[in-house]
Amino acid sequence: MKEKLIEWIRSDHYRMAALEAASRLQLKDWCLAAGFVRNLAWDRLHGYVQPTPLSDIDLVYFDRAYASAERDEALEARLHTMSSHPWSVKNQARMHTRNGDPPYSSTAQAMSHWVEVETAVGVTFDREADELKLVAPFGVRPLFEKTITMNAKRRKPKEFAARIRDKGWQRTWPQLTVIYDS
Repeated sequence: MKEKLIEWIRSDHYRMAALEAASRLQLKDWCLAAGFVRNLAWDRLHGYVQPTPLSDIDLVYFDRAYASAERDEALEARLHTMSSHPWSVKNQARMHTRNGDPPYSSTAQAMSHWVEVETAVGVTFDREADELKLVAPFGVRPLFEKTITMNAKRRKPKEFAARIRDKGWQRTWPQLTVIYDS
């Protein structure tokens, strides 16, 4: 499944251009995550020929030394000079305060606290090695099972249900099944 997902990403020119731009920032412990990977997998599994448009591209990284919102804004501005992608940059070193969690130790550990299991999949790109690597604290199997699974670490059913409703995932990908207890 990991190889298939990497193959899908590599064959998507839009996503590879975004990975190329993001890699130029030379950030520590980074990936493009959430809908960037999730939507592609769901599109392919639903047999869609045209990819579902992304409302944003989530670049997440972990760097305790530079954990200000202003730095994220500066990185977004820099990315906008490189590409027209709809960037959203967030240093996961400070996201624990927003979520009421103990401090995170890495991007993957922060992602393991996201609301849905399937959203917690990202990909990073090593330009020199021309290598894509997945960051998936829950693995990639849930993406291939066509589920939307509430993260047991979050246990906020109202927030989970609201996200499903507001994002319209089941309208866009009707084969998805919602799982409240993982």
